[in-house]
This record gives sequence, C-alpha cells and structure tokens, in this order.
Amino acid sequence: FMDGPAMVTQCGIPPGESFTYVYKLEQTGTFWIHGHDHHQNSDGLRAPLVVYDRERPPFEYKDDILFSVEDWYLEEFAERERQTLDPSLPFPPPHGYGFGLIDGYNGNHTKPLYFEPGNTYRLRFVNMGALTTFQFTLPGHRMRVVEIDGVYTEPAEVDGITIAPAQRYSVLIDALEKTQFNYRYNITMFAEFIPRKEGLTPRVYIGDVIYNKNAPFKEIRSDAGWEHFNFANDIMLASLDGEPAMPVDRHLEYSIGNNLYSTGQHLDHFNNITYAQPLVPTLYTALTMGRLAMDERVYGPQTHALVLKHMEVVELTIHNPNTMPHPLHLHGHVFQVVEYGLAKSSFPVPDRFRNIPTVKYTGSCPSKRDTMLIPTMHYIKIRLRADNPG
Repeated sequence: FMDGPAMVTQCGIPPGESFTYVYKLEQTGTFWIHGHDHHQNSDGLRAPLVVYDRERPPFEYKDDILFSVEDWYLEEFAERERQTLDPSLPFPPPHGYGFGLIDGYNGNHTKPLYFEPGNTYRLRFVNMGALTTFQFTLPGHRMRVVEIDGVYTEPAEVDGITIAPAQRYSVLIDALEKTQFNYRYNITMFAEFIPRKEGLTPRVYIGDVIYNKNAPFKEIRSDAGWEHFNFANDIMLASLDGEPAMPVDRHLEYSIGNNLYSTGQHLDHFNNITYAQPLVPTLYTALTMGRLAMDERVYGPQTHALVLKHMEVVELTIHNPNTMPHPLHLHGHVFQVVEYGLAKSSFPVPDRFRNIPTVKYTGSCPSKRDTMLIPTMHYIKIRLRADNPG
C-alpha cells in the first residue's frame, strides 16, 4: 500500500493535503523516491534514497559517495507533452535537448572527488531522469560493479556503466598508488532516439579526481574507441546471494507498440492496450471484491490487469520492435535477467538490426534488478517470484 502510484495503490493526495508513508526497511541499497501523478517526477519531485547496511557491507571501502543524475528542461512537463503529442510538430520538439543535473546542480559544476593512494571508494549512481541515459567512466582506474538496483552482485570489472532512467549502480574504484597526476571522470548524458546535435546532445560533463592539488592532470581520452570499452551488462553479472535461475511456473509474452489514435496522438501500449487509470484504485478493488478479485475483468479493460498466484514464478518475455529503447520498471519486486534477443515484429526489421544475437545467461545465479532498459528491436526475458501481495 505504501507505494504511491495514483489510482493503483491509492487515490491521489488532494491539493493542500498530506499523506505520511511508513515503510518497514527490509533491504539495503541504492534507491530513489519520486512523485507518481501528473508527471511530478519530470518536474523535479524526486530524490535519492540510500538504505545503508546495519551490519558490515560485504565489500571493503573507505568512503561512500553518491551521485544523483537527472535531466532538466526549460519547460514543465505539461508543455513538453503537448509538443511531443502534437502531430503538427517535428520530432524531437524544441524541448528535446535537456540539460544534465548532477547532485542537483548544473553538470558543468560537478563536484571533485578526492582520492588517497591505496584506498577503495564506493560510488553510487541514481538516474532520476525522465528520458535520458547517463554513462560514467574514469579513465586510468579499475572499476568493479557490486550493486544494481539495490541488489548486490559478484564484483565485475568494467570500464564504465550505462545508467538508464530509474536504474541504480554501485561501483568500487581503487585509487592509484602514486600522486604525481590528477585525473578526470566523465558523465555523458544522451538519448538514443534523439539525433546527435553539436553542443546539444550528447552532453558531456567532466569532473576532477584530485590526488594532489599541486599536480597536473593526466589527460586520457575516453571519447574514442567506445566500441572497445567494456560497459557493464546486467545479463553478464551474477547475484551475490547465489540464487540459481528460478524454475518457471508460467510464461507470459508482451509486445510494446505505438498506435495512432483518432485524436492524432501516438500513444504507447502493451499488446495493443493503452493503459488508462481506473475510476477506483486497483488495490481497493482487489481488497473488496472477494473471490472476484482473481478475475482480471473487474479491474477494467484499460488497466490491462494481470492477476498472479502467490509465490508462482513467472517468466515475462517483452518485445520492443521499435526504433527507440524502452525502460521497464517493476514495483515491489526484483527479477532475474535471463535473456536478450531480436524482438518479434509485424513490420520489416531494418537491416542494421537483423543480426542481433540471442544472449542467454549461462552462469549459476543470474543478476537481479527492478529496472531494465529494453534496447531498440530487442526482447528481454525476466523471471520474478510473486512474493509481495498487492
């Protein structure tokens, strides 16, 4: 119940009123909180939330440093939405080139990191943005992923991380042993579906890594040869808890699409159903309909409700046969990431996507997270246990 989405778990909070959310903290990790109504998140009602380990964390490090990254625009969301949905305007509309904020400040003024030789530092990243993806690199240093979306992973060495909207990462970085140079880290903000435009997108923000305030900076280019960089890939990571891939009780398949409506608007859908809020919050219906609560029809056709049995394991295959990536977030659960591949499509697949390989997790304990970025023209397979009634 203490989740927040209007007309799903509760009615919206009336103007001028308040509501107190009370949580029982049963997990640690990197999270965030944000508004769930009228796109309040996009207009800034958002903040990082870190739940620290009560006991000693499973990895050793000296300091814990948080980076919250987000996109920011000149217009409020209502105006950006109007421009985006107006069929008479080009895409991207003028608002499409946002700015990056890092810890609430213009990315051009991002904070320095102070490293001491021989120490290890934990850097946490939260992408609170509405549309854009961020990449982080620190040339010349070793970096190991140890957490994604609040779930610890087996340490995995990478050159950088790519953080889609709503995703979170923790990395451990080993400081160098010598102090004759300082270094620079890079945070790049981009959206795959917005064409490159010099000075507007992508935007690159650079921060200092200080070992010695009197030392010069060692310039290591990280903007060339990206194809050779080893960026973190969730299907290659392993969950630290050692849980194997769950045996599946039920398979479900969805396809993301976009329909042109009689209003001239293009709206997204799952399996040809565009979501619309019900008149009664979905949770209230579930709590008051008795045995009928197991009948998906009582929740209304446009909610596209899916009723699961308690503790069953469901494998979701979600196809994105579109020319832009789609983030996917699941409230109240984490899921195992088990497969990527070429999406099914009822339209001809562009040549550049026809050779997308099928990649399956082949280890013993697949990674877990709560937010995926489904790449352009890909499908994903995820497995979840329905262990959180609501």
